[in-house]
Amino acid sequence: MSHRCSRNFWDRREFLFQSGGGISGLALAFLLQRDQLLFAQQPDACAAPAAGANPYAPKHPHFKPRATAVISLFMGGGWSQMDTFDPKPALVKYAGQPIDDKVKGDVIVRQGSPGPLMPSPFSFSRHGQSGVEIAEIFPHLSQRVDEIAFLRSVYGRSNDHVQGTYEMQTGQINLGFPSVGSWVTYGLGSVSSSLPAYVVMTDARGGPLGGPNNWSAGYMPAAFQGTLFRSTGDPIVDLKPPSSVTADEQRARLDALARLNELDMQKYPGNSELAARISSYELAYRMQGCAPEAVDIASESAATQQLYGLDEKVTEPFGRQCLMARRLVERGVRFVQVFSGGVGNQNVDTWDAHGDIKSNHTQHAAETDKPMAGLLIDLKARGLLDSTVVIMHSEFGRMPISQRGVGRDHNPGAQTVLMAGAGIRGGQVIGASDDFGYQAMEQPISYHDLHATLLHLLGLDHKKLTYRFNGRDMRLTDVYGTLIPQVV
Repeated sequence: MSHRCSRNFWDRREFLFQSGGGISGLALAFLLQRDQLLFAQQPDACAAPAAGANPYAPKHPHFKPRATAVISLFMGGGWSQMDTFDPKPALVKYAGQPIDDKVKGDVIVRQGSPGPLMPSPFSFSRHGQSGVEIAEIFPHLSQRVDEIAFLRSVYGRSNDHVQGTYEMQTGQINLGFPSVGSWVTYGLGSVSSSLPAYVVMTDARGGPLGGPNNWSAGYMPAAFQGTLFRSTGDPIVDLKPPSSVTADEQRARLDALARLNELDMQKYPGNSELAARISSYELAYRMQGCAPEAVDIASESAATQQLYGLDEKVTEPFGRQCLMARRLVERGVRFVQVFSGGVGNQNVDTWDAHGDIKSNHTQHAAETDKPMAGLLIDLKARGLLDSTVVIMHSEFGRMPISQRGVGRDHNPGAQTVLMAGAGIRGGQVIGASDDFGYQAMEQPISYHDLHATLLHLLGLDHKKLTYRFNGRDMRLTDVYGTLIPQVV
């Protein structure tokens, strides 16, 4: 007697597939009923109209785009601008002195009291034809400076990790707002029928701080939220159906369920949530065959894997994610969000260098430098860099004064953001922080400005990309946002 026939119990996935029984209990009916969408009522009048449309259908941009995809590499914890990409000789000159009388405004620290000014433990040198200065801890990225624009005057509103990360991801420091990737998916739809438009990969050590709210769709339908992919094993947990359910059986159930749902949608034509959920379940079905192939980096050549550092223990985790990001963009994914930095021991697992800036940033630069450079090299070699925006950033920068001896506290007043691809002129430095790296001084760039510029590169006008919610036309940039002229 076969194992299948002798079983007395179903596993979790098979239960979800079988629980309804017959045609009315098809593979996804349970999920639709759970979400109160199978017999949905008329939606709120304030909800955005979507009249049964497929939320993933490709949409026309507002104008001709320079890019069709984004790869966002987020350094969780807050990397230090004056120890990476914004050298400050004044910190050497005034080392050990108080900061109070040397900068404008009050000096606010999150922990303890302000320490003295502290120079970087790293040396800087000029690279490329442009001569941009980079810290010694980025030997690979320093070879790509002529392809990168360095935005040295980016500033945020909060020195809290969670709020700072939310602001960089959603434009707001509070919960409940759609992420950048959600806005891009909402505005442009998907060009792939078998993969999500918006994919997220987190650090294996956990994180990011703030959790799934960082890729949430907020007040938009859940169809626009990011899809979490794992970088090892099956890309999505429980994506595969139970072994006892054949592909033909699953397809028949989905088709029958679609017919039932179509009747419900005819009864309630304004229900965008039902249409969105049906589309997401259909996408999940198609991903069963396509998602594993998309992240199968074993099919890449040894040279390509080495380019991303997959042959080295230190660089392998982040390198794997960067290589997966390239493969996903290559297959039509519009927005890939990769997080570096977990939530375990923050001083070790993230860029949050409160205790020892030298030890912390040496470690995390070693983990990410080669993969980031490899990604730029690979995208360019495959002709993808011109159509892909690569952005490297954090939730905030760090203070020019010491903390706990040789560490640095949070500083939302200034950070350096790196952008490449999509025809962005590399080798340029945009804006400047003050002499100590405490505040953005020359051409201050807000997160709203950054988001407006990112949307513009994708052919979207941030003032026209709106979503009706609670009687108001909401925007990623709220009522703010100015394009960065050197980027657009």
